[in-house]
Amino acid sequence: MNKLIIFDMDGVLIDVSSSYMDCIRKTASIFLHPCINSNLLGQPLFDLADLAFLKGTGALNNDWDFTHKLLTLMFSKISGNRESVNREEWDVKELASFIRSESKPVENLFKAAGTKKFKEIDFFYKGDVGSGNVIKQIFQEVYLGKELFSEMYGFQPQYYFEQGLILKEKLFIDRDMLSSLSVSHRLSIATGRPAMEAMYGIKKNNINFFEKVLTHDDCVKEQKEVEKSSGEKIYFGKPHPFMLDTIAAYYEARGELKEKIYYIGDLPDDMIAAKRSKYIFCAIGVIYSSPDKKNSILRLKEAGADYIVDTPQELMELLK
Repeated sequence: MNKLIIFDMDGVLIDVSSSYMDCIRKTASIFLHPCINSNLLGQPLFDLADLAFLKGTGALNNDWDFTHKLLTLMFSKISGNRESVNREEWDVKELASFIRSESKPVENLFKAAGTKKFKEIDFFYKGDVGSGNVIKQIFQEVYLGKELFSEMYGFQPQYYFEQGLILKEKLFIDRDMLSSLSVSHRLSIATGRPAMEAMYGIKKNNINFFEKVLTHDDCVKEQKEVEKSSGEKIYFGKPHPFMLDTIAAYYEARGELKEKIYYIGDLPDDMIAAKRSKYIFCAIGVIYSSPDKKNSILRLKEAGADYIVDTPQELMELLK
């Protein structure tokens, strides 16, 4: 085997522009639906390019964290009884007016209130699905849909009852291309997806070419073990290199690690993780899923990308 090639999943292997990115918008809309004047909020709330700007600001590789951050920014324009955690007492009239009047409302919200935190929003982002994390639960219901949500979590959804946006996902990289690549190279995945969703994507698209698949679940497990042993709280999701180091160490222990290994991602956090690794990585940034390619190129380069590719075909040629 020649190279060890590690792929991010979303935005690299799988097109999630109609699933995860749209899920963020829908989750925000559903979350704010109980508010006063919520009928004034248009649909969709924001352009995907505007959301992509926020995604590229860093430390938002996890789409639950991304949605929480977006709602935090939106809360800065909400009036009414802001000290209440009863959303029926919040008024979104000013927010709706701001969104309509700005060409890039998310970007401008970030520039004005990027570092602010609000306990009223944080209140709805504690615990997990089914135990108080309303933001995460809405997101999962929208993403998975009624049947898959019930199957994965063991109870019925509360906020969304239509088909899940996960069904809109499709492969970016042709299956035959991946099959051909796997003949000569070791392929693995490092993704922020939960394990069940990562395996669903692999099985649905019949791309069982990846020997090691590390997910959000592995990061959480490591975080709990470190906290239990030392009391230290460390976030092991990207841009932390934990997943990349773990995969590389696995092949090193088997004597199969080459001098240079490759990681392909679509976000600055992916590039940063590769460069923070204790192993020598060639970091490849892909922009074929970006709604704002010029900005994506700039941010990926700043984060340390060694190469930037614009199409899956260009990526395959580079890897060969």
